[in-house]
Amino acid sequence: MFKIIFTIIIILHGLIHILGFAKAFNLAKLEQLSIAISRPVGALWLLSVALFALTAFLFATNKSWWWMMALATVVLSQMLIILSWSDAKFGTLPNIIIVVVAAVSIGAFLMDNEFTGVVKHNFSTNNNLTTGILAESDIAHLPAPVQKYLRYTGSVGKPKVKNFRAEFIGGIRSNPGDDYMKVSSVQYNFYEKPARFFYMTASKMGLPAAALHIYQNITATFRVKLLNWFKVVDAKGEKMTQGETVTVFNDMCFIAPATLIDKRIEWESIDHLTVKAGYTNENIKISATLYFNEKGELINFISSDRYHIDGKNYYNYPWSTPVSDYKEINGYLLPSKTKLIYATPNGDFTYGELEYKDLRYNLENLAIPK
Repeated sequence: MFKIIFTIIIILHGLIHILGFAKAFNLAKLEQLSIAISRPVGALWLLSVALFALTAFLFATNKSWWWMMALATVVLSQMLIILSWSDAKFGTLPNIIIVVVAAVSIGAFLMDNEFTGVVKHNFSTNNNLTTGILAESDIAHLPAPVQKYLRYTGSVGKPKVKNFRAEFIGGIRSNPGDDYMKVSSVQYNFYEKPARFFYMTASKMGLPAAALHIYQNITATFRVKLLNWFKVVDAKGEKMTQGETVTVFNDMCFIAPATLIDKRIEWESIDHLTVKAGYTNENIKISATLYFNEKGELINFISSDRYHIDGKNYYNYPWSTPVSDYKEINGYLLPSKTKLIYATPNGDFTYGELEYKDLRYNLENLAIPK
């Protein structure tokens, strides 16, 4: 709804500028405009009409750089308004509105650039694993439920995984009583040196927000910015890094099962449907319990090593990600939906529900193959 309203504001504001052109070229009697306008300036009023129309088009079609055109157009518009201040001063208000919305987009642009920058760096420096075919001999050392799962997902007989790109849509919330915020996310994971980059956009109380997880070089950070500028979460440190190591291993289990042959994983069989796994990334070691069903599907993952963060504090609650609805996704049979749950003292808190939008393996750069 906001998108439609704001596009209309841009168009209507732009159309009003045609009055300056009409006044300059005597195309209509405009007695309410008392200040004379020369023809060269009148031509600039007409140009601003075209630029506002172009700005509206770029915004409506989700061009990430629409704000560049918006700012240039507003500068021209405001200069013309100042020249005819007594007649056109009220045009300043829509210009201010456009600048505020453009500023929000600039914040998103900067966060997206940071995300893209670290991903590009990893494509050039952390993408050298070989991707031979995953064979039965590669999985022979794994517990029986894990072997069955790799066969079930179709991972055996396909290339080993050195990286992936995944997109998700769904909802997330901060407190049990809150409504879910609609979110969309994109992430890249690399496995030569474990790295995970996760960028999420959402809205809170109608206001846009962006979140950026960065996990690389045994360090993790998590930032959330309201209006893409105002930092409401800035998490880092040992607990954050440990928690994100759990997330990295969780991604391996559900998104990239072929990576479960990684030598950094230690396995312990509990029964024919349950295994415990320890995952070590240099000086950080985490553990999780994996639960399978008789079909061979991995249906849940529980770890006590991932902390719940409320923006300032860390709480050590068991974290689980039950999954459902296995479907063929890019040639693999994978769970298409998941819930994100903390087992708090007051009961289970489901803070997120996500499902796949897209998944690609073994990319060579940021370009997404069609």
